[in-house]
Order: sequence, then C-alpha cells, then structure tokens
Amino acid sequence: MVKLILAQVKQYKKASLLTPVFTAAEVVMEVLIPFISALVIDRGIQAGNLSQILLYGGLMLVMAFLSLAFGVLAGRYGAMASAGLACNLREAMFGKIQTYSFANIDKFSTAGLVTRLTTDVTNIQNAYQMCLRMAIRAPLMFLFSIIMCCTISPRLSSIFFVAVVFLAIALSLVIATVTRIFNQVFKKYDDLNAEIQENVSAIRVVKAFVREDFEKEKFYNAANNLYKLFVKAEKRVALNGPIMMVVIYGCMVSLSWFGGRSVVFGEITPGQLSSLFNYIMNVLMSLMILSMVFVMLSMSIAAMKRAAEVLSEVPDIQQPKEPIHEMKDGSVEFSHVHFSYRHTGGEEVLEDINLNIHSGETIGIIGGTGCGKSSLVSLISRLYDVDKGSVKVGGVDVRDYDMEFLRNSVAVVLQKNVLFSGTILDNLRWGNEEATEEQCMDACKKACAHDFVMNFPKGYETWIEQGGTNVSGGQKQRLCIARALLKNPKVLILDDSTSAVDTATDARIRKAFREEIPDVTKIIIAQRVSAIESADRILVLDDGKVVGFDTHEHLLENNDIYREIYQVQTQGGGDFDGPTPDAIPEGKEA
Repeated sequence: MVKLILAQVKQYKKASLLTPVFTAAEVVMEVLIPFISALVIDRGIQAGNLSQILLYGGLMLVMAFLSLAFGVLAGRYGAMASAGLACNLREAMFGKIQTYSFANIDKFSTAGLVTRLTTDVTNIQNAYQMCLRMAIRAPLMFLFSIIMCCTISPRLSSIFFVAVVFLAIALSLVIATVTRIFNQVFKKYDDLNAEIQENVSAIRVVKAFVREDFEKEKFYNAANNLYKLFVKAEKRVALNGPIMMVVIYGCMVSLSWFGGRSVVFGEITPGQLSSLFNYIMNVLMSLMILSMVFVMLSMSIAAMKRAAEVLSEVPDIQQPKEPIHEMKDGSVEFSHVHFSYRHTGGEEVLEDINLNIHSGETIGIIGGTGCGKSSLVSLISRLYDVDKGSVKVGGVDVRDYDMEFLRNSVAVVLQKNVLFSGTILDNLRWGNEEATEEQCMDACKKACAHDFVMNFPKGYETWIEQGGTNVSGGQKQRLCIARALLKNPKVLILDDSTSAVDTATDARIRKAFREEIPDVTKIIIAQRVSAIESADRILVLDDGKVVGFDTHEHLLENNDIYREIYQVQTQGGGDFDGPTPDAIPEGKEA
C-alpha cells in the first residue's frame, strides 16, 4: 500500500530528499545553540570576559540565521514534495477510474470516489509533509538533545528517561484509541458526500415534491454522525496537551531541585544547568510532535488504504494483447451469451442469447422493465463482458477489438442522456473532436435538432449548463443522438433515447436514419411499439430470454407477449405519446 502511494512521488523525489536534509541541518543548529549559550554564561558572563560574550554571542546569531534559512528551505521543498505527491496521486487515481468498466465503477459509489480523490488525498498530502519534516525533525531533536544531556550530566539525564517512558506509554494509549475512530470517520465522509451529490443532482425533484425539510434532516444526520466521531477523536487527541504539561513541569521541578544541588556541589556549572533546561524542553516537545505525527499517520493510513484500493483495482475489461483496428461491417452476432452483473455466481440477467443481426438492419428491442434490454446492448460496445458465449461485431469477437476503436465504431446513446457544461458545439464534438460546424449541423439535422438549436439566440454557440439543465428532455436526447452520429459509426444503439421526443419528431428521426444512414446498423430500444414497428425486425425480451425475433406483422400473429404489448398501447388507451380521448394535449417543448 505505502509503496503504491509513494510511487506517485515521481518528479518530486529531489524535493522529497532535500526536505529531510535541510530539516536535519536546522535541528543541528538548534541543538548547538543551548550549548553555545552555556559557554556565554560560564566563560563570558561569570568570568566577566566581554570578548568571549561577543564571540559566542556572534556564533549564536550565525547559528540562528542558519537555522532560519534551513527551516525556510525545508518548508519550501516539503510543500513542493507533498503538493506534488497529491497532484500525481489524484491524476493517477482519476486516470485509473477512466479505465474502469461499468462493473468496476459499480463496486465504488460515486460519493466514495469523490471522497477518495479529495479528502483522502488531502490527508495523505498533510501526512507526507509531516513525515518529511516533523517525522525527521522530532526524532533527530530528541536524539541529539539526549546526547547533549548525557554529555553534560549522565546522572541528571536519568530524569529525562523516566519522563520519556511515562510519556511514551500515555501517548501510545491515546494514539491506539484515536486510530480506531479515524478508520470510521472516512466511511462517514462517504455518506455525507452521497447526501450532497444526491440532493444537488435531484434538486428539481426535491423542490417539486417539497422535500427540502426531509433532505435537510438526512444531511443533518450524516453531518452530525461525522461531528460526533470527530469530537470523540479530538477529545482523546486533546489529552496530549495535559499529559505533556504534567511531564514538562514534573521534569522542570525535578531538574531545578537536583540540578540546583549539583551546581551548589560544583558538579555542573550554572550555564550547563541552563542548557539542560533548554534540552529538556526540546526532548519533551519532540515527543509531543511525534505523538501528533502518529495521530496524523493514523488518519492517513485509512486514507492510503482507500486510495490504494482505487489504484490497485483491476479493470474488469482488459485491452487485448493484439487489438484489431478494422471492422468489416455493422453485423452483430450473439452466440449462447450468458451475463450477470456479478460474474461469480450472480443471478443471470441474460440467458443463452442467440441473435444474428445483418449489417444495415434496423432492429427494435422491446420488453418489460428489467428484462435485460439495456444489458444486451451494453455487451455490443463492451461496456460489460459476457460470462459465457461471445458477441461479435463485423464477424469479430468484441473482446479482440481495440476498446477505443470499438466504442467509436459502436455509438451508444445511453438511457440516461448527459450533456456537459460548454457550448452546443463543444458537446457535439465529444463525438468527433475534429468535426466542422457544417458536420455538426448535418448531424443535428439527421437528429431533428437543427431547428430548435437555430431558434436559440446564439445558435450552436449557446451555452449548455452542467447536466443540460437549460434544455428540455427531448432537446437533450436529440443533441445526444447528433453527438453519436458524428462518430460515423458502423452500429448505432439508441437505448430508449427518444422517450422524451413527441411522436411526430420520433417519426422524422427514424425517416432520417433510413434515408441518410442506410448502411449503419441501428438498434433501438423503446417502450412504445410505434417507435419500432417499422423496424426490419423486432426483438422481444422477457426475463433475460429471447421470446421473439421477427417483423412487426409476424410477431403480432405468432407472439403472445408482443401482441399483448401492442394491444395495451393501441386498444387499451393508445400510445401514451399519441392522441387519446381523455388525454391532455401535450404542451410545446421548452
């Protein structure tokens, strides 16, 4: 885990090495200053020798400036190294997430990934900087101060050893308790971020149903749980101060008593006693710093585990060793396909699927909710991999294609349409970065989006808010279809992507597809029979199995499930998008 995180230091290795070097130099200067101070007292002040006072005073001044310079350099390089590690770590984690399949992403919650990329990395950054500086400074200060104490008076130094043992036992008990609490804290961060994300992304629904108070209560509970854990942890961390003060004052009283006797009996000089007081403070403060380092490390260990999980996660879908970059045509073949979202023993979503779709065909897919329609088409662009069997496009198993090439050749307009903040042109060019404005317009005309785009004051330069909140559902769907067309795909998959489009516009889109892209294989998932009845063939799914695959007419004659769907939508109240006796006239699109 630690090795995996430290591998992200990369170009900041030099800064990571220079930080402890300058920190050590800073510590040496600070440790020598009390020693020189003792000489000022013993050889200068007590002896009444002004030249010795000036000499050693000047030397102390030089050491103080050197200590300051070394401290500034250590802080500068420490900041560079820790911030650089955090930057590289975030980039590595984000890059790794981009390689995940949908199955990998399903394993981590979105809120969990956000927490790992933000809060967890920040804790790792702080811990790394503390390790480079404080974790070097404190042990060196402790070691050098103990050596100097033993050099001055081994007998009086025994006071420090007693204090150190007591302090180490007390602080280790505090740290052990705090570590367990911080392991729970980060899980609560996930819950808090999940509440924020869910509320903000669905804020329109929240307001429509007047659920603000309910959402506030949920957020309060998540925030309060985090608050309670932090208070519980900080109460224990706060014990560091009182414990340290007890030890410091105990040592000072003991040193004053026994050190004063030693001065009276001539065992040490007043200057040496003064320096011992300085060293005892250095020793005890070093231990306190170390305790804070351990607390920070206990927090960062939990964060490092979570970051390492993201980096070490093996993508469920791997690039083939010798990927293919050519696709003969848009034919699609399913051969004894079995699929489940949990590849090891999960309930099968698709069972023994056998299909043969010719290049250029228009295929409609219909079935009840949860029958496996979206799962089926996700296998074609290899958003998931099959458990058994094979899926072929252009006569080649999809697992043999270069993944980027395959997904450019098989364009998918997903059930949940997403637009990104930027202009309409920016969003369209997700399909083809090099697309000209004329090509974007042509794609929009095929998707019946050109007219409403031109009605905007700025046309194709109209700004789209994050998530496409300033356009209607139907407009968003048509822009997503145009974006997919710009890929010039061999296979075009529309996963219920015209559900928010009125019947007349849907018919115009289908007509444009027939006339403008006849060679592209078109697979259309729909809930309305009217949207797919003109397809070359219609696939009927039920409970993950193929129960019909034929033309509209033949299915009406021979397939009970399809006939029932058709009758419900036409005779039992009509197509929900078409006119019915009791229907309220549909308003114009926003």
